[in-house]
Amino acid sequence: MSFQIPRGTQDILPEQAAKWQYIEQIARELCRRYNYQEIRTPIFEHTELFLRGVGDTTDIVQKEMYTFEDRGGRSLTLRPEGTAAVVRSFVENKMYGYPNQPVKLYYMGPMFRYERPQAGRFRQFVQFGVEALGSNDPAIDAEVIALAMDIYRTLGLKKLKLVINSLGDVESRKAHRQALIDHFQHRIHEFCDDCQARLHKNPMRILDCKKDRNHELMRTAPSILDYLNEQSRTYFEKVQMYLQKLGIPFEVDPRLVRGLDYYNHTAFEIMSEAEGFGAITTLCGGGRYNGLVQEIGGPETPGIGFALSIERLLAALEAESISLPISEGIDCYVVALGEQAKEEAVALVAALRQEGIAAEKDYQDRKVKAQLKAADRLHATYVAILGEDELQKGVINVKHMATGEQQEVSLHTFVSHMKNVLQ
Repeated sequence: MSFQIPRGTQDILPEQAAKWQYIEQIARELCRRYNYQEIRTPIFEHTELFLRGVGDTTDIVQKEMYTFEDRGGRSLTLRPEGTAAVVRSFVENKMYGYPNQPVKLYYMGPMFRYERPQAGRFRQFVQFGVEALGSNDPAIDAEVIALAMDIYRTLGLKKLKLVINSLGDVESRKAHRQALIDHFQHRIHEFCDDCQARLHKNPMRILDCKKDRNHELMRTAPSILDYLNEQSRTYFEKVQMYLQKLGIPFEVDPRLVRGLDYYNHTAFEIMSEAEGFGAITTLCGGGRYNGLVQEIGGPETPGIGFALSIERLLAALEAESISLPISEGIDCYVVALGEQAKEEAVALVAALRQEGIAAEKDYQDRKVKAQLKAADRLHATYVAILGEDELQKGVINVKHMATGEQQEVSLHTFVSHMKNVLQ
């Protein structure tokens, strides 16, 4: 019997894993500079968390969650997104009582959604995200957006577009909600079943419908920006002002609503404008979610965050023909000839590794020529050749692969010699 990988998942092979590690390293370093600390939450949570946190009118909850019952009869769900789990941990561990506020967190790990696999979209995918909890300052909105942009720019992406919108506060959304119902209800029968179900539950989600996005009523739908009260409008203007001060170009799109129920005030997406990137251009999305902490059982606490897909980030790098500066080679390959030399090579390779030097040797009893070819395939910077004659003399021949230069080095000083030349 042969087995195949489940549909919508992928194997990340060693040559690809190096790129993932580099991206993760960049993201972690930027979080360190911005003073965001890592949090790790379980891969599965109680289903109710996502029903309350993500929203029961969302596609995620209605169609995409991997939900199962455990042996105790509890309903559990593989996490489809990161924010609800982080907020649950924030409440459960009483982080709202930490002396340093806002609490600034980041996470990285697999998420799971049952949807039709397509280019850049998987059923198991990896998200990197940040959450800042405890501040109503529009400057923190700009900081979160700046961090996301910094990640892409540091990796070399240039063809980016930042789109922002305000979803307003409760009062603003209530007024806009009624305007949307009045706008759509007389022709709602022309829309898909999902839109019809959302008309009275969450009419703003109609604007995010992919099936009916070209319907004429979509183009004439009331804009949330026309229903912002003075407080919401002032808040949005300050976010824009801070983005301008940070030198981050953006566009305001009143149709941007995001796909999760918990958003209010600032919402944003970062898109790729690279030619040939694909139909789905969104790389990153986020926004403010004041009210989510209370919904999950905590005290009134404002929050804002974003999440980005590592898979889509890699696709954007490929679309812009950007090569990451990945170290592909090893430092030294030890070629051994003869039984005694092989035994000595084991100790030499171990000693090199102890000093932080990437080293390898032959484990298939191959001839010299085959060992040298292996060293070349591994992109070894140096090859150290040890035979019976060298053993008797207490030396080893060290060859620089790029220049062909070769020198005889004492076995006693070999490791320190390699440290010096590699520096």
